[in-house]
Amino acid sequence: MFTQNEIEEIKEYLTQVEPNTKLYLGCDSIKYKKGKTWFARYTTVLVVHMGGRHGCKVFGYSERERDYDPDRKKPRMRLMNEAYKVVGLYLELAEELEDFDVEVHLDINPDKQHNSSIVINEAVGYVRGVTGLKPKAKPEAFAASYCADWMVRNKHENYRPGWDESNDGTRTKRKTH
Repeated sequence: MFTQNEIEEIKEYLTQVEPNTKLYLGCDSIKYKKGKTWFARYTTVLVVHMGGRHGCKVFGYSERERDYDPDRKKPRMRLMNEAYKVVGLYLELAEELEDFDVEVHLDINPDKQHNSSIVINEAVGYVRGVTGLKPKAKPEAFAASYCADWMVRNKHENYRPGWDESNDGTRTKRKTH
């Protein structure tokens, strides 16, 4: 997850935004094989929608873990890990989130035609039970389905906000104004 310094940076940022700012938390993952071992890259995001109408700032973090799903077509463990990670971020920021309109987004399609539907009840129940919020699933879950999805596919592990990355993987600290 985010480092303690990054959490403090997010908390500080949230003290400076308009009170009608909306916050969206989401997580997405991709599964890939390295050698003979399957891994999943998870990206968890916080989308800060300034004033609910002025654009966004995105905080994101990616991490890689072993993937233990026995059936590739039934990604139950990986999808539940997405729910655990987004709830973990919510809990880390819970005190700061109290004064905002907050949504939790799950990259799960409730339509039975899609493999992700196998965990919709468990994931929704977990999020509701821990946060008290009713999470949004596809197609309404843009923080997970679009923002986290783009980041998980286009940024490597340990992506940190405030850093620019080149195609060769080198990173330089971004100047802030």
